[in-house]
Amino acid sequence: MADAQSFLQFSPEVAAARAAEAPIVALESTIITHGLPWPQNLSMAQQVEADIRAAGAVPATIAVMGGAIRVGLTEDALRDLAQARDALKLSRSDLAVSLAQGALGATTVAATMICARLAGIEVFATGGIGGVHRGAEASFDISADLQELAQTPVTVVAAGAKAILDLPKTFEMLETLGVPVIAYGQDALPAFWSRDSGLRAALRLDDPAAIARAHRMRAALGLRGGQLIANPIPAEAEIPAATLAPLIAQAQAEAVAAGIAAKAVTPFLLARLTALTEGATLTANIALVRNNARLAAAIARALA
Repeated sequence: MADAQSFLQFSPEVAAARAAEAPIVALESTIITHGLPWPQNLSMAQQVEADIRAAGAVPATIAVMGGAIRVGLTEDALRDLAQARDALKLSRSDLAVSLAQGALGATTVAATMICARLAGIEVFATGGIGGVHRGAEASFDISADLQELAQTPVTVVAAGAKAILDLPKTFEMLETLGVPVIAYGQDALPAFWSRDSGLRAALRLDDPAAIARAHRMRAALGLRGGQLIANPIPAEAEIPAATLAPLIAQAQAEAVAAGIAAKAVTPFLLARLTALTEGATLTANIALVRNNARLAAAIARALA
């Protein structure tokens, strides 16, 4: 039986970085296939990768393509993924099946963490993690991202959890699971498009080297899981939470009325909010992902 390493396929850039023990930052791919429309998704992916290179690290966008876990995508592969209409949204539950079937799959936060660990990559930049959906007490709709953070030793840089979620329940569950949620440079936990969720962080760190030391300390203590770095969106790009609240409520009501459920909920809500804000959330989304990528690169450099 082949081991997991045999399913990894590294791009030339990432292979060279691994050989040189250079800093590498993992990137998810569902933001490309399910988070942003064409062609903004390709432009965003290219910008984020360029930001990481400019910050002194190597980007490794991860996806399942051709029966392999691709760690780092060439320009052609990135464009193919951005234009794909049938890419599966992969998490821990369906990663292996999709790989075995040779399906085209984009990795969520959870699946990207798994693949990053297999590839020996310690830092991962994303937009926002999944979490406890509003109404989860009835639907039990809770993202696998939370359990993954509790068991896979990767530092994840995000602008908090997506604002469409039940944020108090999401952060409460992370605490229960033993996941350190560390606010970067401020005391408040961010809320994706907004800098302040109204929730105070239990932990705060203000420089990448300190985050890298905390990552190493978890390993030294034998603690399972990773850490979540909650990095606020740049002030000039944020949308106030009060502005978004009624629009999120409207989008949620539309999802319920349309019977949208499970993995389809988040892409539906993000698309509706892009429409309701006349593209403002899309612009903010790109800004926060790029900001997270730059911080992740600095952490990766400190770890290297």
